[in-house]
Amino acid sequence: MATDNRLVRITYLIALFFCAGSIHANASVNVSNQAEIPKPTIYSETAESSIRLAFAGDVMLGRLVNGVIHERGPAYIWGDTLPLLTATDATLVNLECVIAQSGKPFRPERAFYFRAAPIAAKALTVAGIDYVSLSNNHAMDFQGSALLETIRHLDEQGIAHAGAGQDITAASQPAILKVKGKKLGVIAFADHFREYGAGSNSPGTNIIRVDSTEENFRLIEERIKSVKHLGADFIVFSIHWGPNMREAPTEEFIEFAHRVIDAGTDVFHGHSAHIFQGIELYKGKVILYDTGDLIDDYYVHPLLRNDQQLLFIVTISSDVIERIELVPLKIHNLQVNLAKDDDFTAIQRRIIKLSQRFGTTIDQQGDRLVVRIDRQ
Repeated sequence: MATDNRLVRITYLIALFFCAGSIHANASVNVSNQAEIPKPTIYSETAESSIRLAFAGDVMLGRLVNGVIHERGPAYIWGDTLPLLTATDATLVNLECVIAQSGKPFRPERAFYFRAAPIAAKALTVAGIDYVSLSNNHAMDFQGSALLETIRHLDEQGIAHAGAGQDITAASQPAILKVKGKKLGVIAFADHFREYGAGSNSPGTNIIRVDSTEENFRLIEERIKSVKHLGADFIVFSIHWGPNMREAPTEEFIEFAHRVIDAGTDVFHGHSAHIFQGIELYKGKVILYDTGDLIDDYYVHPLLRNDQQLLFIVTISSDVIERIELVPLKIHNLQVNLAKDDDFTAIQRRIIKLSQRFGTTIDQQGDRLVVRIDRQ
């Protein structure tokens, strides 16, 4: 077994910048005392009409995570973050696997295939996850039948989704969530894999190029307008974009995100890198260039530390971003918990450094990091 683990690590380091993560270096399970989970800090200075939205990156429930869900139950993987996740008005993530028993592996062969058993859908509901993006590079790992089964399981649990479907028309549909009397509209895209894209008569994901040409952007503008016509009070643009372990967005990605905000989006929700990137406040709106991972079983890069993550909580009132809280997290032993001590400090330093590029200032307030918002 030790020899096998070393081979896995070597393989992952070679593939790190080209494909999804590998098996976590420590596959053992250290069960914490679930009865002693502390209550989360709930800030009450926001208006009653405000909505608090939690954003996280990839939720990968397959492989070893799938195994521990069967062994310890759906709540185990969320550790002491569970009260925090369920305390927000809505939680939005990227589902980095299929939830299915059906389907055959996509060909040509992939380096990694992610699939979880149907019980994994209950892990999402236990954590109060209200929406998942399905437009990503693992939604078609087991082809169309597994994707459609995933959608059925999500529908049965009442979890909203967007970005994939039985054809391109379905894959292009937004999700509309009702939150405290408001309508939250979410549109979802991915820039890879293109071969996973839905067709006029075939299931798949909602693929878009990351460029700001008029031809390419016309489609995005039409989608944003369509969500507004459905009565959305707030709009989230979710995209699975870019390579793994990229520490910062390129100039092309920044220009693209700016155009998405200019087109009428309130929150830009990026994911794919497995590590968080910087935060930008742009024209009063928020760009989360990459929200990293929330739960996985991946090998931990010794320098990029993809076990150190963030939960992003955005409070919106009317069309104003009131508050942005960042909660440092640590993924360890197939479980995510609140980061403490050296992990907290390392995460704090990294997000401050990454966000300086965008003129974003981040302060510490208790167990949270808070983005300073200029009201002028």
